[in-house]
Amino acid sequence: MFKIVFFDIDGTLLNQEKIIPSNTLKAVLQLKQNGLEVVLATGRAPHHLTAVSEQLGVNAFISFNGAYASYKGKTIQAIPFNKTLLGKFIQYAGKKNHPLVFSNLEKTVSNVMNHPEVIESFDSLNLNYTPEYQPDFWHKEEIYEVMLYCKAHEEEPYKKLFPEFSFVRWHPLALDVIPATLSKATGIKAMLEYLGIKPEEAIAFGDGLNDKEMLSFVGMGIAMGNSHQDLLPYADMITRSADDDGIPYALSKLGLI
Repeated sequence: MFKIVFFDIDGTLLNQEKIIPSNTLKAVLQLKQNGLEVVLATGRAPHHLTAVSEQLGVNAFISFNGAYASYKGKTIQAIPFNKTLLGKFIQYAGKKNHPLVFSNLEKTVSNVMNHPEVIESFDSLNLNYTPEYQPDFWHKEEIYEVMLYCKAHEEEPYKKLFPEFSFVRWHPLALDVIPATLSKATGIKAMLEYLGIKPEEAIAFGDGLNDKEMLSFVGMGIAMGNSHQDLLPYADMITRSADDDGIPYALSKLGLI
């Protein structure tokens, strides 16, 4: 019997217009009424979850692609970047003139001022937020998220030089940089252990390349109809797209709403 459902945000809960469709909202609220735990599982920072979490009435999340997990205000997992390794990475990106964005638990900043690629990528998330310029931020703060701005053909040297990181493209101009030991699945594992729930009692919905491990780890991994093609082999079920009521369709098929 399923007890908990993890939802990716962008492209899963949110449709192409970056809103939660009304039928999806109803389905998630019904799921909660039926006694299942609902958790957000995202690459976003906690301070970029507020609108979605308030709309759904959800106070549990996996953020920063698994580096941070929180349940009803209690921190379950917090794993920041290694500063020495991060310093080497920043130095290399600087030589290549590739902008970087950093997040701690409270804010997101950039090491380049008002860079058009950074602005464009954040506009695509509909956050009404532009990272402020703070080049030394990473020195002083615990960093949980790094974004690298480069074209697809420029990313290969990073993968060769920094095997300690995974690189997941979420925008034509931007990649998430993730410690190779972390994924959404590691955050989910910590959450499940805290709640005393088995992986086979969990469901996860996702659409992106950073959802592979998550869909593989839980008992029922569900890929959205609009998913990246490379995610599909990791799914137990493929539902409709986020714009075509994919979440309510799958939850109904599973008899959960």
